Amino acid sequence: MKALGWWLMLVGSLRLASVWFGFFDIWALRLAVFSSTSMTEVHGRTFGVWTLLTCTLCFVCAFNLENKPLYLVTFLSFIYAFGHFLTEYLFYHTMALSNLTTVGIFAGTSIIWMLLQWNAHQQSFKRQQQQQRQQQQQSYFLKQIFVQGNGKIGRVWRARWISH
Repeated sequence: MKALGWWLMLVGSLRLASVWFGFFDIWALRLAVFSSTSMTEVHGRTFGVWTLLTCTLCFVCAFNLENKPLYLVTFLSFIYAFGHFLTEYLFYHTMALSNLTTVGIFAGTSIIWMLLQWNAHQQSFKRQQQQQRQQQQQSYFLKQIFVQGNGKIGRVWRARWISH
């Protein structure tokens, strides 16, 4: 797994804690995120479901970095989350600066890293596809030698190909 994949796994794991707080410990969620406002249990559960979705995106994307639509949606989830928390701090005044800083570190790092790696995994995936096509072509070629050879040479070539 690539370093970005490990990072997304870490972020997804940390988001799981927020999911727990949203569903089962609204007081801790209020303290950790929305420290300047009151919250109801409905708000907590809504936050938990939304965070569970973004957590799922992180985990699935970590294992599928070459999937461009999934990569884009995961990237956008960081943009939306950071934008949401930024507006909560700037306009609604429901967050403390320290809480926004924590969110900003994780979201900002993820946004920048994913931007820097935007095409890197796609190119890696294309190389893998090319290698698979070459292997399929070589396999087909060697099968033809075996079928047409009907002799010792065809069997030797096929045996060498299979053993590698």
